[in-house]
Amino acid sequence: MKAEAGDAAHDTVEAAVRAQLAKAFGGVRGIIEAAVPTAAFTLAWITTEELKLSLIISVSLSVLLLLVRVLQRSTPQFVINSLIGIAIGAFFASRTGDAKDYFLPGILWNGAYAVAMLLSIVARWPVVGFLIGSVTGDPTGWRQDPGVVRLCSRLTWLLLIPCVVRVAVQLPVYLFGGGDEAVAALGVAKIAMGWPLQIAALAAMVWMLGRGRTPINPVAPA
Repeated sequence: MKAEAGDAAHDTVEAAVRAQLAKAFGGVRGIIEAAVPTAAFTLAWITTEELKLSLIISVSLSVLLLLVRVLQRSTPQFVINSLIGIAIGAFFASRTGDAKDYFLPGILWNGAYAVAMLLSIVARWPVVGFLIGSVTGDPTGWRQDPGVVRLCSRLTWLLLIPCVVRVAVQLPVYLFGGGDEAVAALGVAKIAMGWPLQIAALAAMVWMLGRGRTPINPVAPA
């Protein structure tokens, strides 16, 4: 597996994956930006039971957070991701008139993501492997090493588990819950099982990566 000259700082697969994972998470600020619009929607709905007002507040906060990012010239990636999810949820809820549907796209997304990651593991093309490929400059070269494939499969399992937990908890509430209690429960579950679960998965991945030193072979000199 070949590495580009610019990636010489990463002399092991584990170091490369840690570097890419660090970029994939928005830190404390990213966590707050993801949680605030959902918390605002949930609180607004419980307080007013006005779906339209609750949606306006949630989307407006997302747009405000995006504007702050733009004005500060910092990466808007995490806010944009959150805004897209919130906009889709708002569309669902506004079309059906049921506040629970605000949370449906997130449930469906986690289910689809879990299935896709499971299929990638079964096919021996675990998605984490492509993080390595993005660092080494060879999108598929990592598959030549069975040890790297096994490592990437284990790491992909750690990303898959939070998605399964979210669906297992939230889907029954969505299907069988009703009224303000269901909306409140879904809001709390979405926040509690969002970034906190993702951070737990990241911590487990960092721990696993800290135990191994799988070398990345440098490019041979011309």
